[in-house]
Amino acid sequence: MKPQRRKFLRLMAGAAALPVLPRVASADDYPTRPVRILVGYPAGIAPDIFSRIAAQGLSERLGQQFIVENRPGANSNVATELVVRATPDGYTLLTMTATNAINATLYEGHLSFDLLRDLAPVGGLMRSASVIQVTPSLPVKTLAEFIAYAKANPGKLNYASAGNGSATNVAGELFRLMTGIDLVHIAYHSNYLPDLMSGQVQASFSPVAQSIEFIKAGKLRPLAVTSEKRLDALPDVPAANEIVPGYEAYVWDALGAPANTPAGVIDKINKALNDALSTPAMKARYAELGAEPFIVTPAEFGKFLVTETKKWGDVIRAAHIRAE
Repeated sequence: MKPQRRKFLRLMAGAAALPVLPRVASADDYPTRPVRILVGYPAGIAPDIFSRIAAQGLSERLGQQFIVENRPGANSNVATELVVRATPDGYTLLTMTATNAINATLYEGHLSFDLLRDLAPVGGLMRSASVIQVTPSLPVKTLAEFIAYAKANPGKLNYASAGNGSATNVAGELFRLMTGIDLVHIAYHSNYLPDLMSGQVQASFSPVAQSIEFIKAGKLRPLAVTSEKRLDALPDVPAANEIVPGYEAYVWDALGAPANTPAGVIDKINKALNDALSTPAMKARYAELGAEPFIVTPAEFGKFLVTETKKWGDVIRAAHIRAE
């Protein structure tokens, strides 16, 4: 056999042994088939609702269906791991929430993925403040009165949350740490608002969208919102940082993708997403739900995610919060 032919056959054999690599997604023709958005929660709650709103806007702008799939389990870690392990081609996305940033510390050492390493930030969906609220029978009308009452009655007031390590728990613990008051945490695995309205628990740090109708009906008493400024939806309710400087806590939803998803594909999704969120109709719809569009670039969301992960990690460690 001629040397040239032997060399050719060796090269062919080596090429045959190489793994078959997936085709890299091109931003020019993306998407060419339906895109899945995995949501780590059941249908009907905020992350699912805002994911479906965004999916409709993306479908209209990018010409393919964006399909929401609910994959609840393990405090959203099931859906996160499925996306982390998916092909990084832009056809599998994750609805991320504040819980993802919390979980990075809450489940530290027990996750098979690293949030900041294994997920690529795509863009925001929504951001919403919470409301610090009390049962109407509690003899306080303002946040300053609540703090004073708690200090005068250490260990006698409690607040309800959606569970250890939930956004409603860490918001309460941050407030407790910053004010020095002694509040007892009561973790629920179901809707705690009926017990708050009846006075079985005294306070909560709940998303505005979850509470606003009960506030308007006089069944809950709002003391402050946890945003930087007052909200149009509750204009007479002060921002907590007017009384406790520096206190802020948001719930938020956003989109992530597997690490190494092509930047051009991420930018294309982000542009379409931000275009959808910028319409007057979308802003009005969000306002009705007690939220605002979370319009950010991938880089801005990436920085925000790092900040949120550190912030809630510090609270979890300082308050000694443990996963249930």
